[in-house]
Amino acid sequence: MADSIKVLLVDDHQVVRRGLRTFLEVQDDIEVVGEAADGAQGVALAQELQPDVILMDVKMPGMDGVDALRRLRELDHPARVLVVTSFTEQRTVVPALRAGAAGYVYKDIDPDALAGAIRSVHAGHVLLQAEVAGALLSQEESAPGQGRAGSLTEREREVLGLIADGRSNREIARALVLSEKTVKTHVSNILMKLDLADRTQAALWAVRHGLSG
Repeated sequence: MADSIKVLLVDDHQVVRRGLRTFLEVQDDIEVVGEAADGAQGVALAQELQPDVILMDVKMPGMDGVDALRRLRELDHPARVLVVTSFTEQRTVVPALRAGAAGYVYKDIDPDALAGAIRSVHAGHVLLQAEVAGALLSQEESAPGQGRAGSLTEREREVLGLIADGRSNREIARALVLSEKTVKTHVSNILMKLDLADRTQAALWAVRHGLSG
C-alpha cells in the first residue's frame, strides 16, 4: 500500500470513527493510519503519522476543528484537510474554510462520494458543495481583492489560474517549468496583492474573475 492515500480520522465520536474506518479500509487506495478524539490529539498525530488527508470534525471538546486547522497551518503541515461534519450553518462552514480546509462535506454523504472526496482533495482540488461555495462567494462580494486583477503579473495570473484548477505547487512548477520555491513566492505575492488569506479564497477569486481553466 505504498501508493495509498494515508488518512487520519479526527472526530470525538468513536462510533463515527469506527464507521469511517470500516468503510475506508475496503478501499484499495486508501489507508487509515490513525484516529484522534479531538483537535489537539489530531494535530499531534498528524505530525507523528504524516497523513496525506485528514478527515476533521468541526465541533469537538477542547481544541475544535477550526483551531486544529489553524494550528496545522501554523506548522505548515502538508496534509489536506477535509471537514466532515453535521453542522451546515454558514457561521460554522466559513471559519473552517478560512482556516485552511481543502473541502467541506456533511456526514450524511454517500460513502462512495466520500471516498471520491478524499481522492479529490488529495489530488489538490478544493472541494466545496454548492451552498458552501455560495456562502463564501457572497462574503467576497465587497472583499478587498475586488478590482485588483490588474496588479497581477502575467505569470501570477497563470499561477492563479492553475490554483483554481486545483493544482498543487509541485504540479504548477512542473506545468510552468519553474522551481517549487518560485511558485511558492508567486502564490504569496498573489495572496498579498489581492488581500486574500489562503488558496481557497484565491481559487474562488479566480473562478469569479474567469481565470480558471
